[in-house]
Amino acid sequence: MSGVSSFRSTLAGLLSAYTALAVAGLVRPAAGPVTVVGGAVIDRTPAPVKDFAIRTFGENDKTALQLGILALLGLIACALGILALSRPRAGAAGVLLFGVVGAVAALSRPDSTGIGDVLPSVVGALAGALVLYLLAAKAVRVPAPAGVTAVAAISAGALGRYFTGRQGRGAAASRESLVLPEPASPVPTVPAGVQLKVPAITAFTTPNADFCRVDTWRQWSYRWNATPGGHNITVRATDGTGQIQTEQRTRTIPDGASGRHSVFVTVT
Repeated sequence: MSGVSSFRSTLAGLLSAYTALAVAGLVRPAAGPVTVVGGAVIDRTPAPVKDFAIRTFGENDKTALQLGILALLGLIACALGILALSRPRAGAAGVLLFGVVGAVAALSRPDSTGIGDVLPSVVGALAGALVLYLLAAKAVRVPAPAGVTAVAAISAGALGRYFTGRQGRGAAASRESLVLPEPASPVPTVPAGVQLKVPAITAFTTPNADFCRVDTWRQWSYRWNATPGGHNITVRATDGTGQIQTEQRTRTIPDGASGRHSVFVTVT
């Protein structure tokens, strides 16, 4: 295998991976393979490791995770491209295997909607496997189809990012417009002298910028005169502009979760 063929086969692997991600993003961006695999990794990560990631990366912890997944995916794609140069079917099968991994990760999520979450990984893997199989046969020659594939993949990825970017900007604007009401019973002012002048002692109060980190839950309560029987309880939020939380469910990655949470309770 010449150096030129090796380079072209590596490029073919990268293009097939990008095609798979781009097509998956067009099918359903919220359930893309990077998103669902990242969510599955977070669900199975021990709490001390999560705390370390939050302390190290702050609000960018999920971005760091996604970049790590993409980097690992790129390395594996290069290896599959080299494999496909001599064994095109085996290389294509490797791409399909990662589609299966994405599908399993999608189904394992607690908010999975079933087949709709599986389709992005499956369809994207089929497209990526086909691209790798076709490009591997052309790797020893000038890969003219590679240029066409690259343009198509980049265009598909740009469209997917455009639509997901619009959703992300809408979520960000909603968060910025949120105005909390005045408390019914304000907390009294902290008396002077509460903070002891002892070296290295923890501060008595914690600034919001340090306290309200990512993954922080807001607790609230509501008094309800329940009647006996079964009840389906649904909660939703309303921001400062009056915009009501949407019913559409999206995952935490990449722009925060949305959707109304419902539980069924029985009152006796």
